[in-house]
Amino acid sequence: VRLVESGGGLVQAGKSLRLSCAASGFTFDDAAIAWFRQAPGKQREGVSCISTIDEDSYHEDSVKGRFAITVDKAKKMVYLQMNDLKPQDTAVYYCAADPQFDSAKYYCRPKSHEYNYWGQGTQVTVSS
Repeated sequence: VRLVESGGGLVQAGKSLRLSCAASGFTFDDAAIAWFRQAPGKQREGVSCISTIDEDSYHEDSVKGRFAITVDKAKKMVYLQMNDLKPQDTAVYYCAADPQFDSAKYYCRPKSHEYNYWGQGTQVTVSS
């Protein structure tokens, strides 16, 4: 399993970024993919997740209305569109996968212990 994030960078508050996660090595069409972030000195926190089979998605309250997670099954890509960025969004953003996710029984949630595979992360820095 391989997950590779890209798209991070330095932006001013109020601007947008789109993160990408390229996935390989598992059955992409029936999995849960999530985005997490970790700011310096803070614990890693869940941001958003999506079920690739039905595209059902979830966003934590801290990003709801500003971030949107989407999937391109043909390309095996998951995206995180981040709008109206705030300095508190500054963190390393990680993509993670749960290939055993059962969409018939559960809704995805970005809880770390549920995701077995992780990417290396991409830095997002938002200046005020």
